[in-house]
Amino acid sequence: MRTSRAWWPVAGLLAGAVGLAVSYAAAALLHVRDSPLVAVAEGVIALTPGPVAKWAIDTFDTSDKKVLVVGILVLLALLFGWFGRLAHRRWWAAVTGYVVLAGVAVVAVLAKPTPSLIDLAPVVVGLLCWLVVLALLAEWLRRWELAEDAATREDVLPTRRRFLLLSGAIAAVSVAGGLAGRIAGNARRRAEQSRRLLRIEGVTAPAVPDGVTVGVEGVKAWQTPNDDFYLIDTAIIKPTVAPADWELRIHGMVEREIRLTYADLVAREITEDWITLNCVSNEVGGDLIGNAWWSGVRLAGLLAQAKPLPGADAVLQTSEDGWTCGTPLAALMDERNAMLAVAMNGEPLPIEHGFPVRTIVPGLYGYVSACKWVVDMEVTRFDDFTAYWTDKGWSAQGPVKIASTIEVPGDGADVPAGELVCAGVAWMQHTGISGVEVQVDGGRWQRAVLAATPNADTWVQWRAVVDVAPGKHQLRVRAIDEQGRIQTGAVADVVPDGATGWHTIDISVSG
Repeated sequence: MRTSRAWWPVAGLLAGAVGLAVSYAAAALLHVRDSPLVAVAEGVIALTPGPVAKWAIDTFDTSDKKVLVVGILVLLALLFGWFGRLAHRRWWAAVTGYVVLAGVAVVAVLAKPTPSLIDLAPVVVGLLCWLVVLALLAEWLRRWELAEDAATREDVLPTRRRFLLLSGAIAAVSVAGGLAGRIAGNARRRAEQSRRLLRIEGVTAPAVPDGVTVGVEGVKAWQTPNDDFYLIDTAIIKPTVAPADWELRIHGMVEREIRLTYADLVAREITEDWITLNCVSNEVGGDLIGNAWWSGVRLAGLLAQAKPLPGADAVLQTSEDGWTCGTPLAALMDERNAMLAVAMNGEPLPIEHGFPVRTIVPGLYGYVSACKWVVDMEVTRFDDFTAYWTDKGWSAQGPVKIASTIEVPGDGADVPAGELVCAGVAWMQHTGISGVEVQVDGGRWQRAVLAATPNADTWVQWRAVVDVAPGKHQLRVRAIDEQGRIQTGAVADVVPDGATGWHTIDISVSG
């Protein structure tokens, strides 16, 4: 058996690796955000069925989307090796395989918002590298085979050595291409530097209002630090848009189309407010919720300036990375403080939270309102479009639901008999909470004491004291909003428009 034959899959793998590395470097040098690999990975996310997408949100945090990239790389490695084997007898089949992969990347790139020809350049460069490198390696493998046919050691060793040297050089080029792309394309570092140097007139540091905490250890901080704020998005690589390059287009069913640069935006009057955000995929008792001091420009004034036409009832928002959501037009134009946020807790938005500009809408779940890295707003009708999550089974509109949690004591805690201090949080943004009640073992509901709140758009901490005897017990909590509506105990999943049910925990009481 020829030893050269075993190297054909290696040749295909090396050709594939150098093509990926060079395409990555080309994307970085051309300042294209999505390398072909990233474009394909985000395309996979966009096509993921709703139940799978929900499972991924429940299972992985934002950083773990790299698992998808690794999975795609493993699949590509297997395909590249197979293409190398095909090239041994059917060169045309290997070429076809590489062309098909490039076609998949082209489709993924063109699926992004406002693609340009320059966005396709990394794909073309990568494909050329695949074909040229495979041709070079194939030539030396065939020379090796001829030498093996000659059955003389003097013929075999030089050709094998040259092939191995060429393979090593190509592997080095792959590594160098990856490093060059990382160095040349460190857009995040540049964006982070511009973010840290940014000073926005009118943005103030937050001061936590008096009386908003109940003073019980174990209840989460009333103000959520930026680093602790929950993160949900579909981007493999977070968009890194410099303020000087950011622009928002407001168009569609309007009398006047508006284009705003970052300088135009921050020159307007800045509004600031405490606003709690929570995710529609937050389970009962979950932690996909946070409260921050947001600073930005009210959307009501901007949209009024654009003058929506009769019949318009929605705004289709689009992120720089192509993610979309549909927001009720009325929620963006009523008295609530819906804004284009530029700062979070007194600092320019972190990149992960939408720097330089994102949308904040009190009273709506994030999947229909909280568009990070927002670059486009089309005034339209709900009947005329679908958005990212509505395509996966979620409702078109997502007003938040009354919710409450028990944070003290923790589920499964051992506590002494007697008076037990219970505490937690409740929320119903844009309506407010008027009361919280606690129940022990299905008994009577006991009223809790509420902390203060600066407005109806934040969560509220609560505290209650209940008597518990030795044994096993179950605690429940429910909230009542400012309109007198009582939180339902009916259990519902997060799909299609948010979970419901009373947060319930079990405790053990010792004598």
